[in-house]
Amino acid sequence: MPVKIRLARMGAKKWPFYRIVIADSASPRDSNYVEVVGTYNPHPDPAEIKLKEERIKEWIQRGAQPTQTVKSILKKRGILTD
Repeated sequence: MPVKIRLARMGAKKWPFYRIVIADSASPRDSNYVEVVGTYNPHPDPAEIKLKEERIKEWIQRGAQPTQTVKSILKKRGILTD
C-alpha cells in the first residue's frame, strides 16, 4: 500500500482549511485516512500551520511520500531539507 502525506479539505464553501493526513494513495482526497498529522489554514496572514513533527518524520522514514503542496509546507517548517 503506497502511502502519501497530503491535504484533506475541510471547512465551509469558499472558506476551506485543510488537515494534513497520512492516506493510501489510491483513496479519494476527503475519504478514509490513516492518521491526522497536522492542519493548514491559508486564510490568516501568515498562514496558520500546526504539525506533529515527530509523527511526520516517522512516516517519512517508513516511506510515505508527501505531495508537492505538503512538501513545500514541510520545507517552510524545516522538517524537509530537500
